[in-house]
Amino acid sequence: MRMTMVPPRHYCVVLNPVACDDEGRVQFDQSGQAKLRHADLEIRLTQDPFPLYPGEEIQQDVTALQIVYPDTALRLQALLDFKDLGGQKRVAGDEWLFEGPGTYIPRKEVAVLETIKATVIRENQAIRLRARKEGADRGGTHRVTGEEWQVSKVGAYLPGAHEEVIDIVNAFILTDKKALHVRALRPFRDAGGRDRRTGEEWLVTMAEREAHIPSVAEEVVGVVDVTTLSSRQYCVVLDPVGADGKPQLGQKRVVKGERSFFLRPGEQLERGIQDVYILSEDEGLVLRANEAFMDMEEEGEEEEEEDLEEDRPVTRRGGIARRPGDRWMLRGPTEYVPPATVEVVLRREAIPLDENEGIYVRDIKTGKVRAVIGQTYMLTQDQELWAKTLPPNVEQLLMSSCDPLSDRSDRSDRPPPRQRDCTRVVSYRVPHNAAVQVYDYREKRARYHGNRL
Repeated sequence: MRMTMVPPRHYCVVLNPVACDDEGRVQFDQSGQAKLRHADLEIRLTQDPFPLYPGEEIQQDVTALQIVYPDTALRLQALLDFKDLGGQKRVAGDEWLFEGPGTYIPRKEVAVLETIKATVIRENQAIRLRARKEGADRGGTHRVTGEEWQVSKVGAYLPGAHEEVIDIVNAFILTDKKALHVRALRPFRDAGGRDRRTGEEWLVTMAEREAHIPSVAEEVVGVVDVTTLSSRQYCVVLDPVGADGKPQLGQKRVVKGERSFFLRPGEQLERGIQDVYILSEDEGLVLRANEAFMDMEEEGEEEEEEDLEEDRPVTRRGGIARRPGDRWMLRGPTEYVPPATVEVVLRREAIPLDENEGIYVRDIKTGKVRAVIGQTYMLTQDQELWAKTLPPNVEQLLMSSCDPLSDRSDRSDRPPPRQRDCTRVVSYRVPHNAAVQVYDYREKRARYHGNRL
């Protein structure tokens, strides 16, 4: 008869084992055959060598007992109702952990589902967990099936029997040049103790914390870079966020340098970072009001003669009440940052004119055209250069480089005349010992100009 020997720290599984009484003696029937527990299993540990009775089978050969190391556990499941060695009643389908260090002694009523290893949580890290079944987690908090939460305590974390590790979340390191744009996925209270609603967006900056680990109720939209303005720069922020944390749709805010700031969710720059207008004494800006406001920039400055004739409301403090659509001129030398209610229409420079040079100026309000000759002149907000059109033969005569006396018999090809600036006052150089007739359509009379010794 072949004997089976189970050495120390080993076991084997016997199918259809013999039935024994309370004292461990084998029971026999009337015919002297050992009684069997058919379809049953028996796990036999270290003992003296034993024979197999007729009908018994070795389902699992002699196997070493499983050692469970520290920070490791076996997830077990009950196949039958039973009471464990601690007196706790287990129901079929229950799951629990056998945590190491230790040696696991198998039972026929229990199946080993998997081996679980602890997850190491380092600094600025957290693990995201999900509940497989309703119950309490390791911290004693009640969880419902499918609920997610995070554990950020540094060290090894061994998930419970009804917990599963979804991911390891790394913290975003915040600096004075980078901030984190976050969106709420559901109502919750953030790390700062503020209640957030679903879809709400906000910034997390270094002023609040140096490292931020997004919770399960947060979604990271992106990283926002700092916007830096020098002392000669400014920007216009569209839809700025107010003191209540809500965007003011349709509003604008002008931010002047030197300054560094982060654009909050929903904010954007109108034209990026712009340079401050620096005007010399021969430069100016034509401005237009988009909204009604009180202009304090013009206080104490002299107005043009045309502006003095206008009826403008002036406050007691000397500021000027601007209405939507008003245009005015800002002259240098100065530096200027337009407020949110003002639009810079164009930048103008003074036009230097010699005593024989001039320009045509048209008043856009009255339509009157006049000539300015022999002085340095800057167009006002209500003026523009006017182009004087002439017949083609007159244009050819004015731009011709031929001398009517010396070149009258010259038939050689000459270069085409250059294009005339139509906004310049028409001037014609009369050759020596020649004359020109000019007809005045208003006075309906002609006059003569000659050039002789």
